[in-house]
Amino acid sequence: MLTFDFDRLPDRMKNEAVRKYCEKLKRKKLSLVLKRLLDVFVSLVLTVILSPILVLISLIVVIDSKGPVFYRQERITKNMKTFRIFKFRTMVDKADRIGPLVTTDNDSRITRVGRILRKVRLDELPQLFNILAGDMTLVGTRPEVKKYVDRYTDEMMATLLLPAGVTSTASIMYKDESELLDKADDPDRVYVEKILPEKMKYNLEYLDSFSFVKDIGILISTVVAVLRR
Repeated sequence: MLTFDFDRLPDRMKNEAVRKYCEKLKRKKLSLVLKRLLDVFVSLVLTVILSPILVLISLIVVIDSKGPVFYRQERITKNMKTFRIFKFRTMVDKADRIGPLVTTDNDSRITRVGRILRKVRLDELPQLFNILAGDMTLVGTRPEVKKYVDRYTDEMMATLLLPAGVTSTASIMYKDESELLDKADDPDRVYVEKILPEKMKYNLEYLDSFSFVKDIGILISTVVAVLRR
């Protein structure tokens, strides 16, 4: 977590734009240590406290529609490592094989229970397991599938210097992303050409001024945004 050796990065990440962010993160060792400690502490505590809710949601998901409890999809995290994200399944089984990777509010693949879980972001709770495993962090750039990472510019690749996050300023600003995609004729194209670049501006801003205190602020803002919904 504390090693930012530019020469050991994947070739796709070796460019001058990434080097700039890499050098800045090298000077944030204390914040990075505190960030990981917070990740472990919060995810452990929440997993224990929320275990009854996790079990209840699991049962409801299974009863509501056929398929597994969890949706597991390959995403990209720190240093372009591939991992399988945990989410409560909110769509019909194997939904990504019968439609686009981005999801709109009116997507017919979303289940009845899934629509409720997505609205209050309860489908994200299982990502606590990803945080404990070190594949994700509480605050950071949301993990994308390889298809979208392949479209990253050189500077966007810098967001892969840290683990993928559950929440971020970009996530808060684009909390109604699915509603925006609802209005698009081609949701996938609109996401890649318009939404992703705008979200990345926030993600790179976060990386450029990264600090533990800033993470705390984003977590508080996220809680407030969820409660307002």
